[in-house]
Amino acid sequence: MKTLIAALALCATAALAPAHASADLAAKKNCMACHATDKKLVGPSFKDVAAKYAGQKDMAAKLAEKIQKGGVGAWGQIPMPANAVSADEAKQLAAWVLTVK
Repeated sequence: MKTLIAALALCATAALAPAHASADLAAKKNCMACHATDKKLVGPSFKDVAAKYAGQKDMAAKLAEKIQKGGVGAWGQIPMPANAVSADEAKQLAAWVLTVK
């Protein structure tokens, strides 16, 4: 019985790890200096970004590019600077942002 409970706990942890890991990555890469999960700071909340781009084809790739290169205009005239993240980190962050509810 203890083995079954331990195995279920391990599976649950593994299922939650990608979202948690991305939130941790967002904090590590200073995304949280300008963004929050559920409220506007300097930039839009991750929840608002996910809602605006829900269901749009190739949006994860477009967001990953914007994370790496920065941009201006999609959310007003305050520019988002380029971020020091790898292409893989940018993809992971973009995929996570699009899941925030």
